[in-house]
Amino acid sequence: MISRRIAYRSVAVMIVAATLLPVGTASAEPPPPAAGPEAELVPGVYQPWQVDTPDQVLAPKVYTPGAAEDAVEPADAAVGAYDLVEYVPLGDAVARVTCTKSTGPFQRQVEKWLKRKADGKQSAADCKAIRAFQRKQKITPAIGFAGPVTWARMQFLAARDNPNAARKCPVRSYRVACVDLTRQITWVQKGKKVVYGPVPMRSGRAGYRTRAGWHKVYWKHKNHVSTLYHQPMPYAQFFDGGQAFHAVYGSIFTTVGSMGCVNLRLGDARKLWGVLKKGDRVFVWGRRYGT
Repeated sequence: MISRRIAYRSVAVMIVAATLLPVGTASAEPPPPAAGPEAELVPGVYQPWQVDTPDQVLAPKVYTPGAAEDAVEPADAAVGAYDLVEYVPLGDAVARVTCTKSTGPFQRQVEKWLKRKADGKQSAADCKAIRAFQRKQKITPAIGFAGPVTWARMQFLAARDNPNAARKCPVRSYRVACVDLTRQITWVQKGKKVVYGPVPMRSGRAGYRTRAGWHKVYWKHKNHVSTLYHQPMPYAQFFDGGQAFHAVYGSIFTTVGSMGCVNLRLGDARKLWGVLKKGDRVFVWGRRYGT
């Protein structure tokens, strides 16, 4: 009798898990962190995950694309591919709470940005303020959880008018593509003038960090496909071995980073394609959260 109850419980657990995990989860995106503040966070809106393009690790074979190949524009991304979907505690997502009591991994930073008492502890007033920001920025679910997507959006908004205010990216007379791993934003400047961006991005995960320092765009391939993983890398602009700027056909707002490339939304990657030229310099600094 006891063994039968255990069996029933096991089946029930598997059924619950199956209802929570979106279709294709096992092969679509790497598993979440095994430990740390994001270990128990899940996307707050349950829908089939977009394919997480596994970026090329090794340097590609360089060749000159023909006119016919270059004339083909990469396909557009699916509607909603780049929506701001926050990562929230599993219990809150299942219960579909209106305002969470949970303290998020970026609680103190979010409180400070909202000009609230930065004590790192969630309160009803904190939740209300965070939720209002999330609603305005169309972050879902807007339940007041200070998660990685909410904090990333705040960092982007703070950098939008003057991304190089801290002067972390060297000012030169020529174009420099600036890649800020800490804030997960990128832009291009010539002298002190920003000629592209800033735009949000996704850099390399733990063990596959986007390499810091000076680099140079050495190959541009509009319709590149990874020879290792056979996945599209639209508007690829390689700057260091197999690491490149390129678009992905899914969210760049994930808790897990790329395999080293700088991932962009399709529209941003397309615009950057027209800004950068072969030989342009790239400067990378900082460190992505969790790496």
